[in-house]
Amino acid sequence: MSQICIQNVTKSFKNIEILKNISLDIEDASFTIILGPSGCGKSTLLRIISGLETPDSGDIVIGENIVTKVDPRNRDVAMVFQNYALYPHLTVYQNIEYGLKARKVKKEQREELINQAIDMVQLGDQKSKRPAEMSGGQRQRVALARAIVKRPKVFLMDEPLSNLDAKLRSQMRAELLELYHHLQTTFLYVTHDQIEAMSMGTYIVILDKGEIQQKGTPKEIYENPDNVFVAGFIGSPPANIINLGKYQYAIRSEHITFDDTEEEHIVIAGQVISSENLGNEIIFNVRTRVGDLRVKSQNYWDDCHSAVRLCIKTRKLLYFDAQGQRMSLPLACADSLNYFTEIVTANN
Repeated sequence: MSQICIQNVTKSFKNIEILKNISLDIEDASFTIILGPSGCGKSTLLRIISGLETPDSGDIVIGENIVTKVDPRNRDVAMVFQNYALYPHLTVYQNIEYGLKARKVKKEQREELINQAIDMVQLGDQKSKRPAEMSGGQRQRVALARAIVKRPKVFLMDEPLSNLDAKLRSQMRAELLELYHHLQTTFLYVTHDQIEAMSMGTYIVILDKGEIQQKGTPKEIYENPDNVFVAGFIGSPPANIINLGKYQYAIRSEHITFDDTEEEHIVIAGQVISSENLGNEIIFNVRTRVGDLRVKSQNYWDDCHSAVRLCIKTRKLLYFDAQGQRMSLPLACADSLNYFTEIVTANN
C-alpha cells in the first residue's frame, strides 16, 4: 500500500507560517495534484513528505509506517525536480545508475532495472549522451528514469514540466500519464498550471496561504467549488466572481452568451473592452454594472460590436456568502438569486 496520510502538519520559516495544520489523505495508486499560487506552501509540503524538510509539528505516514523522522533515502519515495538535478559529467546511463550503485545493487540487477527504465521513457538511443547534448524533454525523461529504477512506493514531482515549452509540456503530460498507468503506484504532483491539474489528476488539492481549500476530482473542483477562492482560481479562464456585498457569485465564462438562450437567464448590458483570440474560441472582457466579466465564445472571426447584451444562465450561477463560503440551502440560494436579479436588472 502506498497511500500517504498527512496529519496536522505545520511549518514556519522565520516566524512566517507556511503550512497551517495540514491534514490530508492521498489515496493509494492515485495521481493527486497539489495546485495553488506561488508561495502557498505546496513545494514545502512535498519536501516534508520526501524528508527534505522537517515539519514543526505533525506526522507523515506512508503505507502503514510513520516516516516523519525517517531519513529520506529510507522512505521508499522518489522525487523529480523542476531543474532535473542531473550530473552534467555523467551519461544518461550513468545518471540513472548512480543511485543504484550508492545502494549497492548488484551489477546484473542494475543493468536490468536501468534498461527497463530507459525503455519506459523511450531513451534507448540516448544512453551514452550527457545532459548538455539533450533537449529539455529528454533531460526530464532521464530524471524520470532515475526515479523509476528505485521502484518506489510513491513518486513526488515538483513542477517537473515548468521549464519546457508549451508543445513539450503537452507531450510530456501524455507520457507521464502513460507512465502512471503502467506503474500503477501513487503519484503526488505539485503544479501551478491549471491545464496540468485538470488533464492529469485523479484528484486535485487546492492550497492557498498554507491551508487546504478543497480536495476533489477535477469535475467536482470545477463544477462545485467550496469557496470563492477555488472558483476564481480553477479553470482557464477562472470563473467570473461578482461581489455584491451581501452575497458573492461565480459564473463561468462559457455560461454567459451574447444571444438569447432557451434556458432561464438574466440579461445585462455591457461594453467589450478587449478580446483574446484563441483560434477556435475567443474570450471577451466585457465591462458591466457588476464588474468586468469574461465571456468565452466560439470564434466566428467576426468583428464584435462594443455595446453588447449578455445572457447569464441562472442555472449555472454559484452562490457564496459575504465571507466567500459556498451556499447550498435552497431558501438561501433563492434569496441570493432574487438579490442578484434586482441589482443586475435595475436601470439595465
